[in-house]
Amino acid sequence: MPATGDGRAPGAANLPGAHDGAPVGRARSRPVTTGPATAAPPIPHPRSQAARAAHAAHPSHVSEVPTAPGPDATADGDAPLRLLVIEDDLSDAQLIKAAVADSGTSIEIHWARGLDQATALLAPPLARRGRSRGTEFGCVLLDLAAPADLPHPSDSSDGLEGLHELLRRAPHIPVVVLTDAAGAELGAAAVAAGAQDFLIKHETDGPLLARALRYAVERKRADESQRRLVEAELRGQENARLQRHLLPTPLLDGAGLSFTRRYRPGRRRALLGGDFYDAVRTDDGTVHVVIGDVCGHGPDEAALGVALRIAWRTLVFAGLTGEALLTTLQHVLEHERRSDEIFATLCMVVIRPGGADSDLDSLGRSEHAELYLAGHPAPMLLGRDHAPVTLPADHAGPALGLLPCHDGQAAWPAHEIELPPGWRLLLYTDGLIEGRVGAGSRRLGQDGLADLIGDHQAAGLTRGRLVDSAIAEVEELNGGALTDDVAVLLLERNPVQLILG
Repeated sequence: MPATGDGRAPGAANLPGAHDGAPVGRARSRPVTTGPATAAPPIPHPRSQAARAAHAAHPSHVSEVPTAPGPDATADGDAPLRLLVIEDDLSDAQLIKAAVADSGTSIEIHWARGLDQATALLAPPLARRGRSRGTEFGCVLLDLAAPADLPHPSDSSDGLEGLHELLRRAPHIPVVVLTDAAGAELGAAAVAAGAQDFLIKHETDGPLLARALRYAVERKRADESQRRLVEAELRGQENARLQRHLLPTPLLDGAGLSFTRRYRPGRRRALLGGDFYDAVRTDDGTVHVVIGDVCGHGPDEAALGVALRIAWRTLVFAGLTGEALLTTLQHVLEHERRSDEIFATLCMVVIRPGGADSDLDSLGRSEHAELYLAGHPAPMLLGRDHAPVTLPADHAGPALGLLPCHDGQAAWPAHEIELPPGWRLLLYTDGLIEGRVGAGSRRLGQDGLADLIGDHQAAGLTRGRLVDSAIAEVEELNGGALTDDVAVLLLERNPVQLILG
């Protein structure tokens, strides 16, 4: 195309049809204007002297962008596609306008000579109250020969400096580039650099232009959807790693116990719920086990459950136990919860060490433990020669956070229990016993769970297989997955080695 000494085409200041931003297309018989625009340019709102100065500095071919539906509205087939053309050559502008008029598609053209003017249209500095600040154009048609308005003209050029700058300034808008016949390789490089498509001048007719614009819009939408999907997957993986590390690792080395745990959050696509558990052995040989349930099912409840578990372990290693520990744990809950209505149930078992030879002959000796209940279901003692027995809850205290501690209303006395030789203790949260039985309103309850566990024991199931089969049958009776969080612990005397299931 002809060029002047300053690198711009003659008549570039008089690009056609730019003054009104009117829809073009669906009127093949409409004559194409070839001369300069004669209508007066739009008058900007006189917000300041700077605005009037900016208007005087801008050529009349840059159209003012009216407020209209964004690019998503072009998919309904009624609103025209709002196209921003960055072009400073008059002859190429006439070709574009003729192709648009011959496309049979409703396209509203707006013109800009360079990237500075285009950026002002793509991202207006002032946004009306209550309106989003995004771009209002459906697509940009960029002539790679148009002035790039680079902030650093000395930068090395690959012929795509204008595209790079446009993508930097308006990364979320689809772009189609224009090249001459000798620049087909440059057009392919532009697509590789981030453009959605490229067209060759003097070889582009109306239908081809319309197809390219539609393809660019859809490809950009698909790219954005894929990007959001990847970001969501990465966030999900990061959240999964974080939640997995927040689950406890029991510290029972040297305790001679096997420890089986199962944990199922009620929230979909989550690894962590409001239920929590932990088990540690202190230096004096005492084994401390806890299981608890924060009311609710959201991420706030899950975070509070983690805070309570970590606080419990810290207090145990600091030497606290019994009511002193539970009182301090309630203070932690009161400071960490988001509202006064949040509470947590808890069950804690403290197994005191026996004699010096307990690790060798504990299978033939009974052991003693202390049971503390704070509004939580009592554990179940699984005997080898008798049906499961639910431990008494006569000394149960209120759930943590329900009653104040300072006036003595909240109390959690210890209940002494005897663990027979070869004992097995099942601790669980209420999500396991609140599932329905059949289509009615009947709940499984503790008695139903005891019968169910007894049947599975009679079938010879132990440890992980026993717990898994019990949860599976509870879900089957419920008619589907349980909606509440479920945590189950099976602690067994096993003097040979520690087994974590």
